[in-house]
Amino acid sequence: MADFFVRDHNGTGPGLALFLNAGDPPLDVLEDLVLMLDEEGVDCLELAVPFPDSVTDGPVIRRSARRALDRGTDLDAVLEFIARVRPRLHRLRIALLTDWSHSLKHRDLADATCDIAASGADGLLVHALPPRLGTAYHAAARDAGLPVVTTCYQNSPAATMDRAAAHASAYLYLVAHYGRSGTAPVAGHTALAGTVAALRARTASPIAVGFGVRTRDDVAAVHACGADAVIIGSAGVERIERALDGGGDPVTGFRDFVRSVQPVRQAVGATAPDRNRS
Repeated sequence: MADFFVRDHNGTGPGLALFLNAGDPPLDVLEDLVLMLDEEGVDCLELAVPFPDSVTDGPVIRRSARRALDRGTDLDAVLEFIARVRPRLHRLRIALLTDWSHSLKHRDLADATCDIAASGADGLLVHALPPRLGTAYHAAARDAGLPVVTTCYQNSPAATMDRAAAHASAYLYLVAHYGRSGTAPVAGHTALAGTVAALRARTASPIAVGFGVRTRDDVAAVHACGADAVIIGSAGVERIERALDGGGDPVTGFRDFVRSVQPVRQAVGATAPDRNRS
């Protein structure tokens, strides 16, 4: 199983995962951006196969998905991209996010899962998977040796939390509140401490918190609630959009963003362990 997050041994910061839609920026630019994330010591890239009109995403990520779709980005293109870039990474893990209806519905589930694993993806999160397919999906992932990302909310029923904890072989994504990406929980991220503790009692896999994380202070608040990692989506995607709209360099703009949210101990010049697989 891939080691997704390396927490600072001094306890000063959580692991860092960043969300991007594949194809936004275009894949040739994204390749340079992914290599930059590896150099900067980012732990995980949640790389989405773009899909339209997500009800769980806010306007920033929905616009990003539309740009990527307009460039023709699909599952096959994303798997080719991962296969090309993954062998060059030393630290960064790639967790693929794909929507069931848009990308997987018309494929054989076991074959698709094997294809994803063969690309070099380190983990898989399937969005809106029909519950009736849960058993088959988890069996296919196990057979393919592909770690699974599961999700739940702070207010999810106990049975939902139990299932998420039981099947989280990559990490468990705790969504900070029910709503759309880019919005923060009213009570703040530190209020998730009880939920994190309850999930910790259920799973040995890392627990990552996302939704509404935009600044270094937000990252510190997630760390304070006991989570192993923080996931940042809309705030970073917004930087990509700003660079594209303004004719700037998305890689430089995103590097500046990464450095602005990383704990001080991860500043440029820090040594990141090589976790690349042989």
